[in-house]
Amino acid sequence: MLQSIRDRSQSWIAKVIIGAVVIALALFGVESLIGLFGQSGDEVAKVNGQSINRQEVERTVQRAIRSGQVPPEQERQLRGQVLDQMIVQRLMNSYVEDGGLAMSDQQLDQMIVNLPDFHNDEGKFDSQLYQLRLQQMGYTPLAFRDQLRQDLLNQQVQQGLAASDFGLPGEQQRLIELQTQARTFRYHTLTAADLESPVEVSDAEESAYYSEHQQEFQRPEQVKINYVMLDRKSLVDDVTVDEDELRAAWDSQQAEAPRTVSHIMVTFGADRSREEAMSIIDEVKNRLADGDSFADLAAEYSDDVGSADNGGDMGELVRGSLGLPAFDDAAFALGEGDVSDVVETDNGLHLIKVTSITQQPFEEVRDQLRQQLAESQVASTFNDKAQQLIDESYAADDLASVADDLGLELQNSDWVGRDGEEGVLSEPGVMDAAFSSEVLEDGYNSEVIELDDDRRLVLRVADHREATTLPLEEVKDQVTEAVQNDKTRKALLALAEERVAQLQSGETPDIEWQLADDVTRQQAQLPDTVMQAAFRLPHPEPDAVVYGRAVDGDQVSLIALEEVAQGESNEQIDSLFTNMGEQVRRRSAVQGWVEYLQQTGDIERQ
Repeated sequence: MLQSIRDRSQSWIAKVIIGAVVIALALFGVESLIGLFGQSGDEVAKVNGQSINRQEVERTVQRAIRSGQVPPEQERQLRGQVLDQMIVQRLMNSYVEDGGLAMSDQQLDQMIVNLPDFHNDEGKFDSQLYQLRLQQMGYTPLAFRDQLRQDLLNQQVQQGLAASDFGLPGEQQRLIELQTQARTFRYHTLTAADLESPVEVSDAEESAYYSEHQQEFQRPEQVKINYVMLDRKSLVDDVTVDEDELRAAWDSQQAEAPRTVSHIMVTFGADRSREEAMSIIDEVKNRLADGDSFADLAAEYSDDVGSADNGGDMGELVRGSLGLPAFDDAAFALGEGDVSDVVETDNGLHLIKVTSITQQPFEEVRDQLRQQLAESQVASTFNDKAQQLIDESYAADDLASVADDLGLELQNSDWVGRDGEEGVLSEPGVMDAAFSSEVLEDGYNSEVIELDDDRRLVLRVADHREATTLPLEEVKDQVTEAVQNDKTRKALLALAEERVAQLQSGETPDIEWQLADDVTRQQAQLPDTVMQAAFRLPHPEPDAVVYGRAVDGDQVSLIALEEVAQGESNEQIDSLFTNMGEQVRRRSAVQGWVEYLQQTGDIERQ
């Protein structure tokens, strides 16, 4: 998470929603999941005795999609990645807990208040923006704080591991030499047009390929589904909120608006008794009553060294950000310019002054208030309809009547397999229900499926067909293309070997070479496969050429390596590649930790 905050290349909040270990996983990879949600039951994994259930995975997936950082069409792929990340996250959490790492509430509050993502155009913490950002991604403030705390603790371990690694000077120098190495070579890409004649595909070859690769032409067991979905958002969109309600909500909101506060704090404890502290604070109150400046008295009396020199200014206060309820209650009961009576908290006695209150114009927050009020109004309606959906779908012999009674749309799918398709049918539990014996074999409506906090779905199988191997006639075009590509690639490889043999024997076949002169590994304008093959070839002897080839799909490239030289180097380049080497070593240190956790942890995938 902290790396994402530093980089600022994408919203760091979006990084949170798909796990603080994204950095480690992106570097080291994880096991791909096959049939992740193909099993029955709610639990999808257990890590060191802690369960991970479908709902947790789905909430995280939906947060990622709502954030806009993950396209909806990648939803299915994301589920497997999210579960992998959650497993590693649980392993890290166990390690941190066993190690006794901790972070105070005050440290966490200060981190949240200082995060730029929650600042308004004036660069100040904005509680409305904070609430809105969390709401958009499905976080409650408490859940967000817990996630942030755990992510920061895990990051502490990763930073410690990364900082403990080092490299020898000789290793660093070798890395610089390799990265700055320059090679001069020629290359020519062969295509199907270079063959004497196009490859031809016979019926026998098609039949043979089809017989050997029948698994590629399987049509899985499939169903057509009718379904109805109850969506809280649709109910919210239909609600009408009148002007008086909006105004009342705005008035209530402004009472909790962030405010800039100053304070004078007098501590007590080991060096000063509470009575002595109260005597000092009474003296301050008397001087305030006599007209002395609050800022001057803060500089003279306050034990809060962080604010005393600034006249006691604590900056903008949002309720709950300090974790001091008594302080909040006093501050939010004051008007602008007012000073509180003595307020006692765990860290001392305070006099609090509100210097300004940040209020948002009604029109700026109108839409947000409308959304909040509408959601509040439909809460009971949604629950009632959800219960009605349970009752009627259980008793009904179809779904059309259920849809009519609840005012919902009866939707239907095309043929779909157990893995689902895009959208709602790919979400956890949906296809499990469709292929359950009660629904598929007995013909009942499914139980109500809770997709998330806001959506409920019931489905019924409309049609069913068994898995089968598609006949050759139906997939003939695919088979022909596959055989043609395979034969073309083999023919080009044979032609490449022939050309290399000619070149090595001193012949000069008619080849239109492209020159790559004195290029380094960072030369981006050349094909990747050509660059990789050219830098794998051994160094040529003086006045000699080393030949090789690169394969990229149905294209084959000839390579003639002529010279290997040490590229230019300077202090800036050396520093760049030295830093790159350090990053690689640090990543390897974190990778080793992750692998250790995976090897020693108790992981059960369902």
